[in-house]
Amino acid sequence: MTRPEQQAVIRGFGASAVGRRLPSSEMALTVDACLAALADAGLTRDEIDGLATFPGGGFDTPGLAGPGADEVHAALGLRTNWKYGGPEGGQLGAFFSAILAVATGLARNVLVYRTVGEASAQGAAGRAAALAGSGDVAVSGFRRWLAPFDAHSPVNWIALHAQRHMHEFGTTREHLGTIAVNNRANAARNPDAVYRQPMTLADYFGARIISTPFGMYDCDVPCDGSVAFLVSHIEAADDGPHPAIGIESIGWAMWHRPLWDQWPDMTEMAAWDVAAHLWERSDLTPADIDQVQLYDGFSFLPLMWLEALGFCGKGEAGPFLEAGKRIALDGPLPLNTGGGQLSGGRLHGCGLLYEACVQLRDRGGDRQAGRPETVAVGVGGGPTAGAAILVRR
Repeated sequence: MTRPEQQAVIRGFGASAVGRRLPSSEMALTVDACLAALADAGLTRDEIDGLATFPGGGFDTPGLAGPGADEVHAALGLRTNWKYGGPEGGQLGAFFSAILAVATGLARNVLVYRTVGEASAQGAAGRAAALAGSGDVAVSGFRRWLAPFDAHSPVNWIALHAQRHMHEFGTTREHLGTIAVNNRANAARNPDAVYRQPMTLADYFGARIISTPFGMYDCDVPCDGSVAFLVSHIEAADDGPHPAIGIESIGWAMWHRPLWDQWPDMTEMAAWDVAAHLWERSDLTPADIDQVQLYDGFSFLPLMWLEALGFCGKGEAGPFLEAGKRIALDGPLPLNTGGGQLSGGRLHGCGLLYEACVQLRDRGGDRQAGRPETVAVGVGGGPTAGAAILVRR
């Protein structure tokens, strides 16, 4: 039986400039990315009848939300039959919603974008100051239960999971550092990455601790930038100037309470639910995957995703890395070929989806890792996640 996601393809993709404190506005970056995606797909604005974004203006962290769908709708002068913008469903929620809109006939060509302006919004004071805000601000939602413990940031929340994993399985900071060093090596080959200078494990261990066990190089780098994708019906897959990218399966499950600090097993996260859902919907297995683009908001998260997706056993991700040999560009399972978020820039997961498309179109240049037929993308940490398997057509 054909699954709904197999009725859709990524017909085009594009990106704006990505960097630290760029002179362009978030809207200008968004328009640049969207127009690049349209050109790549061989479509005009008049042919776009759907629009989707995450979080749709739904976050209060400075620079994280990006322009909402209505703003971009107006800026591009679109006529849409379907539109989505909201914070629920995780970073890939807009992409998945676009797939379903196309599969059900609500739209034929959906423009999906994700924009961040965190680097400019935070300024020289950095992320901590932006999170703290100014003055006495009332804490609401789930944060009110974490604030008494001074756990104000995801770095604190995910550190709890990493600490538990270390306690249960012997995972080490060297394993975390291997992820950081691998991603920096890949970023050095990516002209669009934020941080490209070489980094060693000694550099990693020399950085200050942020929230044990995470140091500075365990945390992704805020940036300004935008990426966009054109999701079309498979019937139009061969109409563009470039080969469309197929969607084998998606995983979007949530089988537990969506709470950061009360997961039943603190060595797991929502990625485990998502991974199980992904494989249930696919005829492929982990052995069929050529490379992975895994969320690295913090260095522990790719380890967790490797285990959740079944590339190794639970608790085995650290040794599985083989000191970085297994996940290198020339290894059997290249990881985060563009530098990920740790070095490439925090495009909030959608940069990983973009990199998967780059690799499947053989556009990676010096960072191209072979000629992959299948790429697994896993995005999210804590209680929200999504995953997809993209395939060469």
